Amino acid sequence: MTVHIGAQPGQIAETVLMPGDPLRAEWAANTFLDNPVCVNRVRGMLGFTGTWQGHPVTIHGSGMGMPSLSIYANELIREYGAKTLIRIGSAGAMQDKVKLRDVILAMTASSLSTPSVGIFRELNFAPCADFELLNAAVASAKAMGAIYHVGGIYSADVFYDERPDLNEIMTRHGILGVEMEAAELYNLAARHGVRALAVLTVSDHLLRHEALPSEDRQSSFGDMVQIALEAAFAG
Repeated sequence: MTVHIGAQPGQIAETVLMPGDPLRAEWAANTFLDNPVCVNRVRGMLGFTGTWQGHPVTIHGSGMGMPSLSIYANELIREYGAKTLIRIGSAGAMQDKVKLRDVILAMTASSLSTPSVGIFRELNFAPCADFELLNAAVASAKAMGAIYHVGGIYSADVFYDERPDLNEIMTRHGILGVEMEAAELYNLAARHGVRALAVLTVSDHLLRHEALPSEDRQSSFGDMVQIALEAAFAG
């Protein structure tokens, strides 16, 4: 057990999918895993472990924002031995070619700041996805006929953004979408020598001011979870 995760030793799989919303973790576990068991309820941050096609998998919430994700990812890696961590979450599109319900596979994650800034100090470290996971996710998305995009994303510190100038710069430089967690996940994966990827579903569009209704969001996220699971166990 840790301060934030109440799972016993052996109850967390080496492969962990991390949605921000703990209720989305519950939905994904019940939808995709065989015999899921709740292994964490501390502070309402739900985690479930079961199997997918015979492979042990944990699906554990990360909360909103990089500081929250950093807590759970650190404990999952350092105390429970997680080796593959895949963020499954939503993103806001920043390019015309990216549509609602499309899937973004994040190759890199830009940010203004992350919890790791204290370690990097003056260094502008470039966090990126694990290539094998990314390559496998592309193959999975292609095979299932999902509409997907591969490229850079932006991990923001705030949800209610008041920097339209920054958004314009991101769009100009080809950033596919914005979310709030992946950059720190990629930092931690690099630091601890584990694999990480962010597979994101577009729920909002910053340029068109469009958004999926709340009742449609959950039903639109199935492709993202399937891609993440297939990528984790490819080969």
